[in-house]
Formats: sequence, structure tokens, C-alpha cells
Amino acid sequence: MGKRLLLYLLIGCAMAANMEESMAVKVRHYKFEVAYIYWSPDCEEKMMMGINGFFPGPTIRAKAGDTIVVELKNSLPTEGVVIHWHGVKQLGTPWADGTASISQCAINPDETFVYRFQFYHGHYGMQRSAGLYGSLIVDVADGEEEPFYYDGEHNVLLSDWWHESVHAQMLGLSSIPFRWVGEPQAILINGRGQYNCSLAAHLTEGTSSYKITNKQCAPVVLQVHPNKTYRLRISSVTSLSSLNLAVGNHNLTVVEADGNYVKPFNVNDMDVYSGETYSILIRTDQNSSLNYWISIGIRGRLPKTQQALAILNYHPNSLSMLPSSNPPVTPQWNDYTHSKAFYYQILAMHGTPTPPPNSDRMISLLNTQNKIDGYIKWSINNVSLALPPIPYLGSMRYSLKNIGKPPENFLEDYDVMKPPINPNTTKGSSVYKIEFNNTIDVVLQNTNALSGNVSEIHPWHLHGHDFWVLGHGDGKFRKNDTSKFNLRNPPLRNTVVIFPYGWTAIRFVANNPGVWAFHCHIEPHLHMGMGIILAEGVELISKVPNEALACDITGQLLTKNKPH
Repeated sequence: MGKRLLLYLLIGCAMAANMEESMAVKVRHYKFEVAYIYWSPDCEEKMMMGINGFFPGPTIRAKAGDTIVVELKNSLPTEGVVIHWHGVKQLGTPWADGTASISQCAINPDETFVYRFQFYHGHYGMQRSAGLYGSLIVDVADGEEEPFYYDGEHNVLLSDWWHESVHAQMLGLSSIPFRWVGEPQAILINGRGQYNCSLAAHLTEGTSSYKITNKQCAPVVLQVHPNKTYRLRISSVTSLSSLNLAVGNHNLTVVEADGNYVKPFNVNDMDVYSGETYSILIRTDQNSSLNYWISIGIRGRLPKTQQALAILNYHPNSLSMLPSSNPPVTPQWNDYTHSKAFYYQILAMHGTPTPPPNSDRMISLLNTQNKIDGYIKWSINNVSLALPPIPYLGSMRYSLKNIGKPPENFLEDYDVMKPPINPNTTKGSSVYKIEFNNTIDVVLQNTNALSGNVSEIHPWHLHGHDFWVLGHGDGKFRKNDTSKFNLRNPPLRNTVVIFPYGWTAIRFVANNPGVWAFHCHIEPHLHMGMGIILAEGVELISKVPNEALACDITGQLLTKNKPH
């Protein structure tokens, strides 16, 4: 099955060194070097993180079943780095998931770590907002076919960009008084945008073309031929922003979500949340003498960032010819009815595996904003996630640490429509131990934040698994809501949204030995504690590599003394 996968801490910049064939499967070798570079993503030069000297990194492309080997060198002067291979389940290689303090130690400056797995985003601190991301496309295996036809394809990688450094953002989130990161200065398409300068402004100025000489921020142009069908592989690695995508005068046919085929449906525009990937088809059947706008706007937050614009260029029109019409208008930021109308249409394609009819365990997660000693935090069941210096995968595999049991539900009388009566919370490990091969239901319950009449969108991402999205609802989840679960054709996803003041229910089978993060994909929210850890079948892991354990002196002693 064709997949579009993101990399958290490192996605994309790779230069293939060589490939070794093993029958029909290939081993693809890459060398990545993460370092600071000067770049101008929105025509304003800033220092940022790059891979092999570029931003974003080049796209990695592989076939299902291929083995990826990445030798990652950390050339950052003072901070660690890891790579998360978003959407890759890491079957049999849980230490390669790339989550610092969970699956491995952060890679220290001047050190190298080798990732090897079948079938990539930075997952340490808030490095995604510092520019560390890219794309991985996994095509169908030889001899297999997609269930839809297309003549060509384009990749559309969406991100948000701040002028303030990621270190200043993190300091503000951990300060008294609290300093929010604010809205991004630009939305980037394939790493390019324009700060305080809209391409559409050229139309009002009476010009029909544009000229931006800086290639690092030049508008993205997708070239197409008339009367063809094109696949757009869309992925969002935004740190904060929920987005809406539209193509002027063209319908969008959604055919894939998070690497899983869905029942095709047509829309005029679509919402894309952080961590989500989609494939859509467009038919180039409009007036071929014109070019058309591709617009990306903010959803779920009062927009203070201008639309990002790209150009759909019909051959043989000039690449710099501006569309003659105005860009599509992004729906009102808080029109959640519009958002839900799109989201609830996503259903599994016929033939997709269906969920087990019953679950062995239900975990209810209350998502709240709280305080610890005056610092603003996010909590799950009144526990704000705090990660240890030694990764959970190693410490649990070798029984080096006693881990408490976090709460599995919340008080029935909690009013999700109002701010918490008691805003105080505590830090904790939030490790949920799950019996191997059990079927687990998780209910994500959204609430009002600390301020009145505020409830935010939260896209939640699960590592190591796909899950079935059984249902959504408004208000508070009730036990009888299980009767509304869709067990016939629920979509398989790895990222799912909880809407303001609502709930979302998922089901997955705990059949992948490892320790896996489940968290809000909005970076500031995760930094402030919005996540949990799921541990399953850890005793079945034969050996954790030494380099995934030795974080510090304690870790090195641990490595020397661990059982064999």
C-alpha cells in the first residue's frame, strides 16, 4: 500500500550512497548530518536546522518491504537530536522509533547513530519548528497496484514558520509569566513561503506575473498538463497550525489518509491537521489557458498569518503567470461544522481490515490545561507527562525502574464545558502497561482550558500502530456512546483529531512489542505535557542495542551491567 510518511526530527534530507538488492527487496543506505544553516524560508534569512545543508531535506523514496539504513550524525554544537519516522510501525525495531527518553537516548553533539528498519521528523524538544523535517514516500511493492489511476503526482509538504528561535519559544512556555509562542510568521509549502508579502497582492497592483529572485522562498509551482489526473501527496508537519487546502476551480477527491486507502469522496476544500497525511486526486479539466491558485489557510485559531499560496501551472502557460481569479477563501477559522463535515466522511475503503468486535480494556483520557507551581501545563487525567533521562524501552526491558500506574479514567462529574475547579496538577511518567495482543479502546475527551470559553483542536498521534477511528461526539463521552461506534468501515489512521468540547474513540490491537508515545502533535502542547506512554510486550524484545541506552554515566553503567 502506498504511503506518505513524515519525519519528525529528520525528515527528508538524504543523499543515497548505495543500494543493495536482496531478491526483490532493496537495502537503501543514507547519510544524514544535522547542523545549523542560514536559510530564508519566507525571504527573511534566519539560522535554522538543516539536513546535509538543505531545508527541507530531499525526499526519501522507497518501496514497501525495503530496508532503510540511515547513519545520522549530530553536528549541532550544544543539543541532542533524534529522528522519528512518522507512520512507520517499527515492527521488531522499537529502538529505531526516534523518540528521546522513550525509545532511545538523544544523539549527543558529534555522535552518530544508525537507524535500520523496514520502510522518517525530529522528536526531541521542539526541533520540528526549528526546521528539522522532510518527507518519505513508500510506494507499493513490485507487482502491486494502487486502487486508483493517476497520470502524475506532486508532493505538498505543509509547515509553519516563526522568526523567534525555538529556544526562545521553549523558554517562554516554561516561564512565569507564561509566554505563548504566538502565531507563525508564515505558512510554508515545500519549505517556501513569503512573509508579509502575498502573491495575490500582485493582482490588485495590476500585474499578471511575479518575480522573486530568492530560490529559497520562491513560490511553489506545480506543473500539470490539461485533461490529466494528478495525485497530490499532502502531509502536515506543522508545529501549531491546523490548515485548510483548496485548489481554485478544481474538486478534490480524497483517496488515502495516513497511508491507508479510504472510500473516495469529493470536496471543494479539506482540513489538514498536524501529523496527518493524505492523497487526493485532481482532474486538470479547467480552462487550460489559465493558471490556478492553491491556497493554504489557518483553521482552529484566529488567523494572524496570511494565506500561503502556490500555483497550479497548466502547460504550456508561463510558470510566472499569476492566476486571473482571487485565491479560494479559507473557511471561517472556528467553523467546526465545516471541519466535521469533511472529517466524518473519511471511511475505510472496502477490503480494509475491520476492528475486533469487542475490546479487552477501555482507557479514558481527560485532556486538561492546568498549573504546577504557577507554570502552565497540559495534563492527561491530571498527570502532566515528564520524561526520564534513561529511555523507558531499556529501563522497562531490564526492569531497572519501578513505574507507577496512571489513572485510566476521570471523575464522572467533571464538567468538560467549564475551566477546571482545581487547576493544579502533578508531573508523572504516564506509562500505561498493556497486555500483549489485547484489544484496547481509548477515548480522548476534550475540555475547556484554564480560560473560560476556550477549547482547542488537538491532533493525537500514536507511535508503533495504526488504529481504527470508531467515532466522534460533542460534549462528554457517556458509556452508552459505545453503541454508536462504527465497527463496519472505520478508517485506519495513526493521527486523529479531538474537536473542541468533544470526544474521539479509537481501537487498536497491542501486537507490537515496544514502548510507544501517544501524544498531541502540536509541539508546544507536547512540550507542556500533553501525552502518555503505552508499553506492550516489552518482555518479548530480545535485546535493546547499547547505543539506545547509554545516555549518561548512569546509562553507561547500565549498559555494562545489563543481562545478556
